[in-house]
Amino acid sequence: MVMGSLPEQVDLAVVGGGVGGYVSAIRASQLGLSVALIEKEKLGGHCLNYACIPSKTLIHVADLFYNAQHSQQFGINATATIDAKKMYDWRMSVSRKLEDGVGFLLKSNEVEVVKGQAVFLSSKELQLTNGTSLEFKKAIIATGSEPVALIGFEFGGNIIDYKAALSLDRLPKTMAIIGAGYVAVETATLYAKLGVKVHVIARSDVLSRFDPEATALVKKRMEELGVVIHKGAHPTAHSNSALTLSNGESIEAEITVVAVGLSPYTRGLGLENTKVQTDEKGFITVDNSLRTADENILAVGDVIGEPMLAHKAIRQGVIAAEVAAGRNSGFDNVVIPSVIFSDPEIAIAGTMDGEGIKTTKFPLTALGRAIALNRTGGFMKIAYGNDNVVKGVEIVSDDANSMIAEAALAIEMGASLEDIADTIHPHPTYSEGIQEAAEAALGRPIHFFYGKQGGRRVEE
Repeated sequence: MVMGSLPEQVDLAVVGGGVGGYVSAIRASQLGLSVALIEKEKLGGHCLNYACIPSKTLIHVADLFYNAQHSQQFGINATATIDAKKMYDWRMSVSRKLEDGVGFLLKSNEVEVVKGQAVFLSSKELQLTNGTSLEFKKAIIATGSEPVALIGFEFGGNIIDYKAALSLDRLPKTMAIIGAGYVAVETATLYAKLGVKVHVIARSDVLSRFDPEATALVKKRMEELGVVIHKGAHPTAHSNSALTLSNGESIEAEITVVAVGLSPYTRGLGLENTKVQTDEKGFITVDNSLRTADENILAVGDVIGEPMLAHKAIRQGVIAAEVAAGRNSGFDNVVIPSVIFSDPEIAIAGTMDGEGIKTTKFPLTALGRAIALNRTGGFMKIAYGNDNVVKGVEIVSDDANSMIAEAALAIEMGASLEDIADTIHPHPTYSEGIQEAAEAALGRPIHFFYGKQGGRRVEE
């Protein structure tokens, strides 16, 4: 499709080229729809260019640098230096490579990519930046989210958002991070490993919405890395490179990162010209098929609310495309796993508490792989009901990000403790810990000792 001066029409218009948007476009094209994807910045959106991929790229670099200097227990004595500009070039090259890959996939699937802003003129037409309009039969809003600004600490100068924090081509000597969620923790940890003096300002506590047993291990590790955590405090003023906190403390910070949350990106979309509705927080409301209140418009990803995770957006992108193509699809997944790439990592799938739910934990101090790598700070925890059906899994460990997929699959399939315990897990691996936790829940632990069980369950 070539945009001209007269309105063009497509079966599906996708507004936003992030992970939810480009997946929607590709799946819809596979189903035979003519598709136009409108993206005002970079294909892949925040996840690929500013958040998920860049943060994990930099975390890997930071781990390499830190481990090179802290492996004496293995007989390795080395010194290392970091070239911040080269690190930045690598981080950017990864995003460029993936963005090019997304572009290739869209072209291969005959999706028309339009660079620019899209504004809804009605429930059937978009106004594009280049002055043309685009008629559609169905549209999917996949515009994602944007960092929330903090009053008195607006972005500019040495006060930056998480996107800018992951795009630095130099290493500051000091950094303050306002906020204590997963973005703040990941950013603080990676920069601390690179030698930056990091302060985390937590209004309540670090990762306060997560399991205290898990977060205690993460906080301990952050403090070992030199991160100073200011609990129960908030910033009240700033001047040049100094921050004043509510508890009277003063912090020197060459750079201040504001990481207090995300808000849905609906600004300037022209939703008032449609029947699309939003809730009190500004998120677009949808049903289980991801339809908005407007029969022609669907929405996916961050713009429709928590959890604001890329893999949720990807799954919803597939479903929305199928619904737009007339298929009977719905977002009925039982679990949406989440991962914090902290040190150690925390990964969760399902629910870990509730009426009739029991939990059993296997400590990494009893796991061969963890002992061999000197990484024993962590555990695998399984939650299950009276029928032995697995309800949730929490993993605090290296490689938790990879292992949680087994838990998500188990819960989606209604697997029992016996299903996991009787499945052969490769040895020596971290994944054995999940099997061991299931064994313990059944009263038959092998590699750690709770005392004589007499055939009874081992429970926390």
